Amino acid sequence: MAKYKLTWRDLTWNDFKIYLFGLFKAFIPKNKIKDLDELESFIQSKSAWVSQVTLYGYLKTRMGTRYVLHFENDKFMGSVNLAKWNIYAVALQDLTFFTFSYLKANLDYQDFDKAKEIFLKILDDETSNKMPLDIIDNAKKNFDERLQKINWDTYCNDLPFNLSALSLYEWAPIADELKTLDRKIVLNSVILKWDVVKKEFKERLGF
Repeated sequence: MAKYKLTWRDLTWNDFKIYLFGLFKAFIPKNKIKDLDELESFIQSKSAWVSQVTLYGYLKTRMGTRYVLHFENDKFMGSVNLAKWNIYAVALQDLTFFTFSYLKANLDYQDFDKAKEIFLKILDDETSNKMPLDIIDNAKKNFDERLQKINWDTYCNDLPFNLSALSLYEWAPIADELKTLDRKIVLNSVILKWDVVKKEFKERLGF
C-alpha cells in the first residue's frame, strides 16, 4: 500500500468538510432522488459522512484535549487513514444493499445488476482520492460474497448496517481494552447516524 504523509490540515479539508457540510445541509431542502445517478451520489456522500463523523467523533471522545496533538504523529495518522478507508468500504456495501433492498420492498425494483454497477463505479472514482487499491480489491470481493447471500426482500429491515457498525469497532485506532468498554456505545453511535440517513433516503424518495 502506498504511504501518504497526512497532517491535521489535510484532515480538516479533505475529511471534516464532509461532516461540516452535512451539518449545513440539514437546513437545506433536499431534492428528490429521481434516477440512478442521484442514487449513486447519495450512497457515496452518505457513506463517507457516516464513516468519518463516527470515526473522528469516537477518536475525539476518547482522546479529549489531546485529540489535535495526535494528528502530528505519522504512525497514528497512518492508522486513522487505514481505518477511514476500511470503514468506508463496508459502509458503501451496507448502504448500497439497503437502498436497493428498500426499492425492491417498496417499489418492486428488480434490476439488481445496477447495485453492483454503482458500487464499482464509486470505488473506481475513489482511486483519485487515494483509496488504497488493496482495500478496494477486498471491498469488491466482500461485496460479491454478500451479494450471493442477500435477500433483497428483507435486507433493508434486517440489521442492514450492522457490519459497518462493527467495522468502526474493529478499525478505530483505540486500545483494545478501551474499545471493549466502549463496544455498545460505539455500535449505537453508528446505527444512530445511519438512522438519519435512512430517514433522509425515504423522504427523498417521497415516502
